[in-house]
Amino acid sequence: QVQLMESGGGLAQPGGSLRLSCAASGSIFRINVRSWYRQAPGKQRELVASMTSIGITNYADSVKGRFTISRDDARNTVDLQMNSLKPEDTAVYFCRLTDGRNDYWGQGTQVTVSS
Repeated sequence: QVQLMESGGGLAQPGGSLRLSCAASGSIFRINVRSWYRQAPGKQRELVASMTSIGITNYADSVKGRFTISRDDARNTVDLQMNSLKPEDTAVYFCRLTDGRNDYWGQGTQVTVSS
């Protein structure tokens, strides 16, 4: 059984920082893509950042230069460092892992950026 759990969300000031972490339990054979999505009220779920198994990263234009996706195999986590936060970053953030055949999603963690 595979389970993903996001943590690190909360309230931040504009210009502040948060670090999200996605902890994976259970066996996932040959993870192809690690990624973070977000969904704001009234909007479609959008891809924020992704990383391939060989370390190639992609970011949404809206977060380039501010967010960084990384992996920590020792902790079995996928992290998202979010700097220079803006109110428009407010959303529920979801972790997604895929092995090329199956998708695994976390429950999501709320990020609110407000003064």
